[in-house]
Amino acid sequence: MEPALLILAAGMGSRYGGLKQMDAIGPSGETIMDYSIYDARRAGIKKIVFVIKKESEKEFNDVIINKYRGKADIDYVIQDLSMMPEGITVNPSRIKPWGTCHAVLAGAEKIKGSFIVINADDFYGFDSYKVLVDYLLTLPPEKQNEYGLVGFVLENTLSENGSVSRGICEVDGKQYLETIAERTNISKLDNRIVYLENNQQITIDGNSIVSMNMWGFTASVFPKLKDLFDTFIKKNHESLDKELFLPSCIHELIKTNFARVKVLKSDAEWFGLTYKEDRLSAVNRIKQLVASGVYPENLFN
Repeated sequence: MEPALLILAAGMGSRYGGLKQMDAIGPSGETIMDYSIYDARRAGIKKIVFVIKKESEKEFNDVIINKYRGKADIDYVIQDLSMMPEGITVNPSRIKPWGTCHAVLAGAEKIKGSFIVINADDFYGFDSYKVLVDYLLTLPPEKQNEYGLVGFVLENTLSENGSVSRGICEVDGKQYLETIAERTNISKLDNRIVYLENNQQITIDGNSIVSMNMWGFTASVFPKLKDLFDTFIKKNHESLDKELFLPSCIHELIKTNFARVKVLKSDAEWFGLTYKEDRLSAVNRIKQLVASGVYPENLFN
């Protein structure tokens, strides 16, 4: 059975200044999510599930559901802050979602088999979906604890308009993920790429492989993520801003020998919307892809 696609679209968009998931960047008003769905369906994916926040539910129904009605199998779930272990109460002042681990868990009710996770505001390209779909479809039954990750080159994922955070991957000789370390405040400085740690700028290799949150999982990941989230939330349920990120959880599953993650190479080019100023670059790159025939001028014709 072909994998489903889980699109994480519940982010706050604080640096971008709004719901970038809904921002039109294509020549006929397409969003990055539209290109993701187009590429995923070409790669063989049929079911698409969005993770959204309650506040954007009406707009999502008006814009996304109506757009795809009769064209694709679209569904959604709410990333509900109150989705807690029994006996745990959330700080009533909490607004921020609990992070990408929580977002993936929200999708468990709609997904029964293997699935691919992406960010709503990232463009991954057709080849990325194809290599991940092919990998998941060829996993034998005895390897359901093996997952996939599409890796990208760090220097190709930076923004000219501010710093970014990336999961830096270390792999073994067979291209299995050994560690994934979250680095924050990554930016270009003169001819170097640096990140900030303990108020010090540390140089990092621009050819490093990074995770852009494009994962391939089997359903075996859900119980383990729930265990990790429950442990996290019992310690942090009063917090207003702490989050549990998916890369941290997967690193823990690798460290405890529950899972292995194959880092897959894609020939596709990544780009995304982190800052409002990134929009023009994204628009121009889509124009180039349309002009070269990769995409039609109107995805919905």
